[in-house]
Amino acid sequence: MSITVGVLALQGAFYEHVQLLKQAAANSATETHASPQWEFIEVRTPQELDRCDALILPGGESTTISLVAARSNLLEPLRDFVKVHRKPTWGTCAGLILLAESANRTKKGGQELIGGLDVRVNRNHFGRQTESFQAPLDLPFLNSCGQDQPSFPAVFIRAPVVEKILPHEEGIQTSEVERDETVVAPSKHVKDRAALDAMATQVEVLATLPGRAAKLASEGRNIDADKEAGDIIAVKQGNVFGTSFHPELTGDARIHSWWLRQVEEKTIQRILMCVILDEAEATGGLRKSVESHHKPFNLSTSVSIIHESVPLLCRKN
Repeated sequence: MSITVGVLALQGAFYEHVQLLKQAAANSATETHASPQWEFIEVRTPQELDRCDALILPGGESTTISLVAARSNLLEPLRDFVKVHRKPTWGTCAGLILLAESANRTKKGGQELIGGLDVRVNRNHFGRQTESFQAPLDLPFLNSCGQDQPSFPAVFIRAPVVEKILPHEEGIQTSEVERDETVVAPSKHVKDRAALDAMATQVEVLATLPGRAAKLASEGRNIDADKEAGDIIAVKQGNVFGTSFHPELTGDARIHSWWLRQVEEKTIQRILMCVILDEAEATGGLRKSVESHHKPFNLSTSVSIIHESVPLLCRKN
């Protein structure tokens, strides 16, 4: 099985992401289950995006990335990729901003959002580039087989944080529209069953940065955040994952390895759903087909099923 992962290459640290993806894929080749054949490509056109099963939006300048995407006729295809087809997508720093349903410190009309995460992000939360920093993070989601992982060396450069987790709405985030200096992502609707299965209405908080807000407040900085709680810096909702920091600048491939496992699982589930629906259409027994396939997900057996029966049509949007 082949899986194509794209990295949006309009601006920012896309090269670094590709290198860590290759490192992560090489590491996964030593695992016991059959690994897919990975292909990693830089994405600059709608045609290149069409080839992708998953996508990374890199760190950089979110306004610049959105403007170049619009001029390259990529903005709407990106929204469809994330919010209509619900394919696995990861945004780092600027990418997190673009994947948020709402972003503040932004003049209306100054930048476009893609959306996909029901959150409001606070841009440049920690200040200017001269106030960038590195911090060791405890990331429980990286733990596997009961083994605790060492801290992750997270790099924060003009980093956003998740200021608020928003209630899930089918359309636009209406409560955010009237906020000053806030931009809101447009509405997009899922159109197929495989995409519906990839959706989630709840945002999972995967990591926080403890004590940072309190420290800055003690220095006289005006921080719009709970001084006692940690700043939310990693979230996941269905097919969408976002981090405030830059894993691609660390040389540490652990998060990329974790995400590729997520991509593999979600891609297989998507293909299996296509197989189920194709089978149901052929036999006229949708309910029976779905019930017969509704079993606990097993990565190894699912790979063999796909090799035997997946139609090429299922790999397309």
